[in-house]
Amino acid sequence: MPRMSVQVAVLLSFTMTMVAQSSGADVAAGIRAVTRPSADITLSFVQPGRIAFLPFKEGDRVNADQVLIRQDDAAEQILLAQLKAQAEDTTQIRAAEASMAQKKGDLARLEKAAASSAATALEVEHARLDVTIAELSLQLARFEHEQAIRKFQEQETRIKHMQLCSPIDGRIEKIDVEIGESINALADAVRVVRTDPLWIDAPVPLQEGIRLKPGAAARIQIVGADRTVEPMEGRVVFVGTVADAASGTLRVRIEVPNKTGRPAGEHVLVSF
Repeated sequence: MPRMSVQVAVLLSFTMTMVAQSSGADVAAGIRAVTRPSADITLSFVQPGRIAFLPFKEGDRVNADQVLIRQDDAAEQILLAQLKAQAEDTTQIRAAEASMAQKKGDLARLEKAAASSAATALEVEHARLDVTIAELSLQLARFEHEQAIRKFQEQETRIKHMQLCSPIDGRIEKIDVEIGESINALADAVRVVRTDPLWIDAPVPLQEGIRLKPGAAARIQIVGADRTVEPMEGRVVFVGTVADAASGTLRVRIEVPNKTGRPAGEHVLVSF
């Protein structure tokens, strides 16, 4: 082998050894990562409107399904009341049922009269047609009533879309609107986060990562914290199935209880 090739091979071997030793040292000290919220949701309206209800401020704690913001829906509520009245009204159905009962009674009497030659076959045929028309009128009345119910339900859904409810128990991180302000559809309105528990996505070296399983214990040390801050205990909740070929790491998610309310975004060292 030429002398230059031998030198290159030796240098490459030395470099790989140093990288491996450095990686081993980093893993022993802990894997650097950053904490983040376990839920971070920005809510937007699906239609433009004017803000009419905003009972919270930034930093407030909210519960799941609690109304955070509502647009002005006065006109929509009036239309909802009208559609509700139509959906509950069964007058047309009852009228169609009464008409059909009368037509069937007339047909029965004509058939009886025709049996004794007191009515003609044409009269009986017309009476039967009247019964058929009455049955169709009843079907139409029932169909229109069902449509009225659907229109009422549609309006209810439209009004629900005019309010934003928190999908999680958490804290309001940011509010981008004010009462009286008009907002466009899909514009950011409010951001809700959940920091208990915290999540940490750690880039774990592949050889160590493939040995981890959900439920495995993890130890988290906050970088730069004073000695009075005790390390946090967490557990693995997810191990990636696709490694990062460039860095030779596997994404591992750790869930950490956060009863003390530490902020997300802190740099930490993770060890298993």
